[in-house]
Amino acid sequence: MNPLLKKFPTAPFSEIKNEHFLPAFRKLIEETKAEINTIAHNDAKPNFKNTVEALERTGEQLNLVSSIFFNLNGAETNEEIQKIAQEVSPMLSNFRNDLLLNEALFSRVKQVYDIRESLSLNPEEDRLLEIQYKGFARNGANLNETDKKKLREIDAELARLTLKFGENVLADSNAYEMHIPSEDDLDGLPEGVREAAAMIAEERGKHGWVITLDYPSYIPFMKYSSRRELRKKLSLAFGARGFQKNDHNNEANVLKIANLRHKRAQLLGYSSHAHFVLEERMAETPEKVTDFLRNLLEKAKPAAQKEFDELADFAKTSDGIDELEKWDGAYYAEKLKQQRFDLDDEKLKPYFELEKVIDGVFSVANKLYGLNFDLTRSVDVYHPDVKTYEVTDDEGVLVALFYADFHPRPGKRNGAWMTSFRPQQIKNGVNERPHISIVCNFTKPTATKPSLLTFNEVTTLFHEFGHALHGMLANTTYSGLSGTNVYWDFVELPSQVLENWCYEKETLELFARHFETSEVIPMELVKKIKDSSNFHEGMQTLRQLSFGLLDMAWHGADPSEISNVKEFESEVFEDTRLYPETPSTCMSTSFSHIFQGGYSAGYYSYKWAEVLDADTFEYFKQEGIFNRKVANSFRDNILSRGGTQDPMELYVKFRGHEPDPDALLRRAGLLEN
Repeated sequence: MNPLLKKFPTAPFSEIKNEHFLPAFRKLIEETKAEINTIAHNDAKPNFKNTVEALERTGEQLNLVSSIFFNLNGAETNEEIQKIAQEVSPMLSNFRNDLLLNEALFSRVKQVYDIRESLSLNPEEDRLLEIQYKGFARNGANLNETDKKKLREIDAELARLTLKFGENVLADSNAYEMHIPSEDDLDGLPEGVREAAAMIAEERGKHGWVITLDYPSYIPFMKYSSRRELRKKLSLAFGARGFQKNDHNNEANVLKIANLRHKRAQLLGYSSHAHFVLEERMAETPEKVTDFLRNLLEKAKPAAQKEFDELADFAKTSDGIDELEKWDGAYYAEKLKQQRFDLDDEKLKPYFELEKVIDGVFSVANKLYGLNFDLTRSVDVYHPDVKTYEVTDDEGVLVALFYADFHPRPGKRNGAWMTSFRPQQIKNGVNERPHISIVCNFTKPTATKPSLLTFNEVTTLFHEFGHALHGMLANTTYSGLSGTNVYWDFVELPSQVLENWCYEKETLELFARHFETSEVIPMELVKKIKDSSNFHEGMQTLRQLSFGLLDMAWHGADPSEISNVKEFESEVFEDTRLYPETPSTCMSTSFSHIFQGGYSAGYYSYKWAEVLDADTFEYFKQEGIFNRKVANSFRDNILSRGGTQDPMELYVKFRGHEPDPDALLRRAGLLEN
């Protein structure tokens, strides 16, 4: 029997074969359609229970199988899975459109929505009803048949194009390697980076060393290699992903995706894709987003320009570099940082053994929320690298199942993300606990060393774990409102706020021990981490703002007149550009966040959430970073509530006031305290 068609307590990875997916999707889509049909043609008068709640509970097995499949497509993919994804994505898109354009079903939901004031619904029920109604309205339920057909065609094509975009980026990333046969060309690289490069070469049957475009390989090389020509070569390869004259070129895909999104928004009565998206965000409108970004840009740009000029002078004085280029930035910034703070990642890495950092983030979760993490080998996993933990509270009650997948490999996309295999919900009086996963790309252990993290990787782990806590501590009735099912410009608050703990002495003492001597990280290093935390904050802020503004440029207006992706991007970057332009590279063609992921018209939300997290952490600092009262309030009003209420209302309940933008500027050193 197909393992995807039977009930399973945890994902049955070892039983699943690729050929199981398509038949499972076909059958489960048909079964879910039948469930929906029963609701739509129920003879009983529509009410909350027989229509809204019944609809929310449909397709549970389909959702579980979708989670398994698309998580594998991100973390353990191959050509066959990618091919299946090209079939499955339009199938799911068509199914979703069948649901949202089902007139009989919409009629029943609308009848309940129209009398909602008289129904005495609790806040969560009211929110579910509102989201369901808007889900129909925002996806064409009020359109005529001709326009509904157009919408279906657009959605199917968008599903195909966004998948293809991601596959092209991955293909270009995997196709490139920089083979280094001569040890002279390793100059500047720390021992751990050399060892990892040698291991990659050996895996690929080559002598010497190999550097790839995977972050754990690419970033240390750009930061430490003294070979400017090799840095340039690698940087240009990274920046050219999706922009080369090969089968993986994404220029046409970018234009098609942007134009289809705009047409879709207009079909639904919105001025642009950004207007459509932001109606369901804290920020509300493109104008507010642009004002928010421009306001930060105005304050950050002078600082960024000053930092850049200082860096250029440093490179000129150090090595006679007449013009600072993109491939010089990380290298000279690291040198300047070392000179100024006598602090570099190689001094810090011995104190950040991955296993101990994991223990550290677990300790933080225990101190804040009373959570305990027990490694279990009884849960099926999709790769031997994956570890699973049973998460319990102080009374031994199961809170969640937690999967952790930390190392890069072929078939796993770059970056780091949190996801889930099973959502939390309360059904038939039972609180079904979630199965949460985080996926990262940290350097593997070598023959002589465990996996040692850079400080940036430590903050990445804390960031993704913050998302995981949002999923693990969910406590809502309906899975559609549970955990991270919140507005996109609110979803980064739990992740970004947890990064703050990495800079605190009380936290570092929990886990930062030398992997050989077990010595606790010296306090002078802790002070340097703290002192250096705002190093080049102006330039970092400018970089994030440039991405947010590029996103809004693609999605905030009619893109039909854009014919050249690179030229358009260059114009947008004009106000935020510090480095000289490189004609052979393009950001948009590998900007997976907005052209493959869910951040279209939403990239600004990283900065938006930084305002929330800076304001939140000021509160923790005032009361004590492990203060249980503040932590309980954050858990009860933010983490456990998911999307059951307007996020600004939840935030005000927790904080007592709306977020203060100056908190971010104070923390970034861009505003006097």
